[in-house]
Formats: sequence, C-alpha cells, structure tokens
Amino acid sequence: MRFTTMRTLAFMLVAVAGPSAVAEDGLDPLKPTDIPWPPVPEAQVQRYTAFRAIAPITIDGKLDEATWQQAPRSPRFVDLIRGHRTVHETRAAVTWDAQNLYVAYWVEEPFVSAKITKRDDNVYNDNDVEFFLAFDNAYYEFEINALGTIYEGLFVWQSEYEKQGFSREPEIDRSRDGVKCISFNGVGFKNHPRGLRHAFLNWDYPNAQAAVAIDGTLNDGEDRDRGWTVELAFPWSGMKIVALGDERAIPPNSGDIWRMDFSRFNQFREAPPVRDSTGWAWSPHGCWDSHIPEVFPFVTFSTDAVPNPDVKIVE
Repeated sequence: MRFTTMRTLAFMLVAVAGPSAVAEDGLDPLKPTDIPWPPVPEAQVQRYTAFRAIAPITIDGKLDEATWQQAPRSPRFVDLIRGHRTVHETRAAVTWDAQNLYVAYWVEEPFVSAKITKRDDNVYNDNDVEFFLAFDNAYYEFEINALGTIYEGLFVWQSEYEKQGFSREPEIDRSRDGVKCISFNGVGFKNHPRGLRHAFLNWDYPNAQAAVAIDGTLNDGEDRDRGWTVELAFPWSGMKIVALGDERAIPPNSGDIWRMDFSRFNQFREAPPVRDSTGWAWSPHGCWDSHIPEVFPFVTFSTDAVPNPDVKIVE
C-alpha cells in the first residue's frame, strides 16, 4: 500500500500535532504555552522492549496473529500534556522481523466514527492514531483514521538539511518542481533548541502497509462499539532518507535503542473537571505538541522472540 497524503499550509501552521489542535496557541487554557526544556525529564519518559515476531504478520488490522497476542502492550495512554488517566483505553505494541518494523494499536471507542475518505484530505478532522519515528536528523509522522485514511510527512531539521545530504535526494530537493515543503516550528512548543524544520508534505514512506479493523459499526450512534485496531508495517529498506546522517544499524542490532511516539487525538473531550487536552499518548509530552523527539518513548530492540520459548522466529 503506497501512502500519498498532504495537508494544507493553514493546518500545518496550527494543527500538525493532531486533528484536535483547532485552537490557536494560548487561546485554550488546557494547552499551556509557558513550557520548560525539556518538557518532560528523561527519567519520566516511558521505555519498552520490542521483541522479534514469531510468525509472518498479515497487515489486515485484525491483530489476531500469535505475535500480537503475546507481545507486551504499552501502558494505557495518558493525557498528552499532564499525563493523567484518560476516559477510554488505548494501547500499542511494537515488533519486528528481517523485513519490517510493525506497530499495532488497540483503540477503545464506544462510538467509532470517521468521515474523511480522500487520502489527501483533512484526516485531522476525524479521530485518529499517530506514529512518529525519530532519527538523528529527521523524523517521520504517520496518521490514520478508522476508515483507513492516511496522512504522513517527513520533517528534517533545517540545520541538517544540507549538511547531511537531504538536499541531494530528488524527492525532497526543495529546488525541484513538485516538492512541497514549508518551514515548520512546532505546534504548542515554539522554542525547540534545534530550531526550525523543513516539512515535506508529499513524501511517501516506500512500500509501507496499513490496515484498520473495526469492532462495531462505523458511524452508527444507535449502538455501542468496542473500538478499532490498527496494524502497520514499515520496511527497513524504506528508512534510507529519514536516516540520512544517522549511523545506526538498520535493521537494528539487539540492544539498540530508538525513539518512537504513539498517540491518539480525538474530536471529543471528556467532561470537566477532567482537564482533557483531547490528545493522548503512550508517554506524555508535557505540552500540546507531538513534534518533540526528546520526549518520545525509548524502544529497545531484542532479537529474542516475543515471550513464547516453544515458537521459533520466522525470518
């Protein structure tokens, strides 16, 4: 499945962090702008071990493979800003094999809804889940709604764009016609020490796959649903551009630690007195901004299979 999605400039300036970032900075009392650095101390950032898959994974959204049943799941997602418990449960998991990095989400939602069907349309107007993958000089963002409509983008720190060779890659060469790029300075956090990023809105992760499965009835408010699940596969071979200037092994070696982020954004908000920012995450960010790699969870890769000693790893 080839991803091809874009956002409008207006949305990028206000709401790239998630579909519910509909208020300008400073106008929403639930989204503070007086933010220290780092927004979350490193010792408080969540950590996870990603084990090897024990059998082939079919990307159909159902998460019924033995690997997903046995792989450790994340803690319940918490509020993006303050880290408190959220009204609905969300969890994620990561596994891998020789070909792909795999990500799964379990999303509790009593009234599953999604309207956006066009890949290049405003997916952020629906509830979604999001995945970020950070390398030393760039990071990748992926979003999907319950209909399987996708947004993705590549963000390169401007200080590294020329130095690390990003400008020599035709698909993100800013001088070429058809390459869509804007200058990006975060969403709720405007004082990142690394400064501005180049946001490439038409960059597609090569040969990535994504699927959604719904446990309920989509867009039917007359009944109650359990929610939906998401299954993603990112080939190691597709990480070449995101990883420019980064010397890590791809695929990773056992014990290697990467930074990834996992979040959920909602069009609904839990009733007061809960201070629901409408953004929920595996590990809180301390502010309304998904674009801060320094607060992404630490994911350690293990060459051990997901916990089942009787099943061998399938290459």
